[in-house]
Amino acid sequence: MNSLLSNPNPAQDYLEAVRRIEALQARDTPEINPLCRTKLMTHGRQVERSAVFLHGLTNCPQGFEKLGTAFYDLGWNVLIPRAPYHGLANRMTSSLAKLTAETLVTFTDEVVDIGRGLGRHVTLAGISMAGCMTAWAAQQRADLDLAVIIAPTFGLHAAPAALTQLTTALLSRLPNFFVWWDPRCKADLPGPTYAYPRFSTHALSQAYRLGFAVQACARQAKPAARAILAITNANDLAVNNADVSRLVNAWRKRGAANVRAYEFAADLLLPHDWISPEQPGQRVEVTYPIFIDLITKGDK
Repeated sequence: MNSLLSNPNPAQDYLEAVRRIEALQARDTPEINPLCRTKLMTHGRQVERSAVFLHGLTNCPQGFEKLGTAFYDLGWNVLIPRAPYHGLANRMTSSLAKLTAETLVTFTDEVVDIGRGLGRHVTLAGISMAGCMTAWAAQQRADLDLAVIIAPTFGLHAAPAALTQLTTALLSRLPNFFVWWDPRCKADLPGPTYAYPRFSTHALSQAYRLGFAVQACARQAKPAARAILAITNANDLAVNNADVSRLVNAWRKRGAANVRAYEFAADLLLPHDWISPEQPGQRVEVTYPIFIDLITKGDK
C-alpha cells in the first residue's frame, strides 16, 4: 500500500508546467503513433481552469481530442497525456505487460502536478483504467479541485468483489498473456484504429490492484480532493457499477460532502468507452453536452 502513496511536486507556474509537458512529449519517440502523442491545448498562459484527461487501457490521447477541444474552446487549458506503454504504432506490441500500479500512480502524480501550473483550478478526469487513477488522485491529492471518475475498472461486471480479487491474484501470478477485446474480430477490431486490439492480463491485474487500494483507503479516510464526480453507464458490460456506488458511499460516510454521482441511462445503449468518437454505438452528441454541463455547472 505504501508504494501507492502520493508524492506531490506541483508546478509553481505556467512556464514550469510547459517545461514538464515538453519532457512528457520527449517520450513520444518515433515508435509512437503520431495521433497518440501527448496533447496540449493552451491559451499561452495560466488560466482560471485546466483539465487533464486520462485515457483508458489500450487507448491513447486521441480518444479525448474532440472533448478536449470543447473545453479548450470554453477557455480552459487542456492536457491529454499518453499513459506509459500506450500509443505505440505497433498495435500488437507486448510492452503493455510492463505496466504496474506503481507506474500508474507516479504518472498520475506527474500530470496533476503539471495541471497545477496550467490553471488556478484543476480538473482531472479519467475513464476505465484511468478512472482508477483518478479515484486514487481523489483520495490522495488535496490540491485537486475536481476528480471525475468515469467507469473505473474496480471489478468484473456483475461479479462479487471476491471474484475480482481472486481473478487479480491469479492474473498477477500466472505468466502474462494477451486477450483480444473481440475474439471474433481480433486485430480487425472495429473502432479507433490507434487503440490496441488486445490487452495484457498483467496490466489488467495492476489496474484492479490500484482499484482495490483506492477502495481500501476510502473505507478508512476521507478523500483529499475538493470535489468528486463519479460517472457510470447503466449499459456498461465491462465494469461493475456497484463498486462505484460503494466507493461513493464510503467517501460520504467518511465526511466527504462534495461527492456527486451521475449515471447515463441504459436505453442510450452506450459502449463502455463513450468518450472516443470512433467507438461503434457512440452517442457523443448526447454524452458530451451532459459531461460538459456536469463539469462546468457542478451541482448548481
